[in-house]
Amino acid sequence: MRLFIALNIPKKERDRIYRSARVLREKAYPVRWVPANLLHLTLKFLGEVRPGSVSSIEEVLDGVARTTDPFSIEIGGFGAFPTIRRPRVLWMGVDPSPTLRGLKQDLEWALSEQGFEREAKAFHPHFTLGRGSSNGGAGAFRGLDVLASELTYAIEARVRKFDLMESHLSSSGPRYEIVSSFLLKNSKG
Repeated sequence: MRLFIALNIPKKERDRIYRSARVLREKAYPVRWVPANLLHLTLKFLGEVRPGSVSSIEEVLDGVARTTDPFSIEIGGFGAFPTIRRPRVLWMGVDPSPTLRGLKQDLEWALSEQGFEREAKAFHPHFTLGRGSSNGGAGAFRGLDVLASELTYAIEARVRKFDLMESHLSSSGPRYEIVSSFLLKNSKG
């Protein structure tokens, strides 16, 4: 099983994010765009996990959730990794608030005790909008920096849970399935 931990926001917010990037999708950039229903914020990629290990992972995640208060995230701002002129990933940013960073850190530490390696690189929370292709050649992303800088989008979304997700990869693209959800402290299902 290929697993990761994610924040999934309500459908109407995912649809708003998707619509906000329409002007980028209308251009002929060499990008594989992520459909609205697949937008999520990855907190931790676990990779290939034996099915027999899932229950112990769920136990750890439940422990983290029960000690984390619900919080809000601020979503807004377009960008790219590694650069906007040669993007591999186009994204919508999320403010790395102390609470969101705290949740990420708690997950990293708790899962390291289960044998998962702690993430060494800086945490840049985001929703992946699309993946750039290097097949476009020089100038394939000309004007993207200007377009992205002109886009304005800002919302606040309430986080009451996080999900253990399974990723199914195929030639037609990924499909994600929620394995289990973990309500944050004092949240109602």
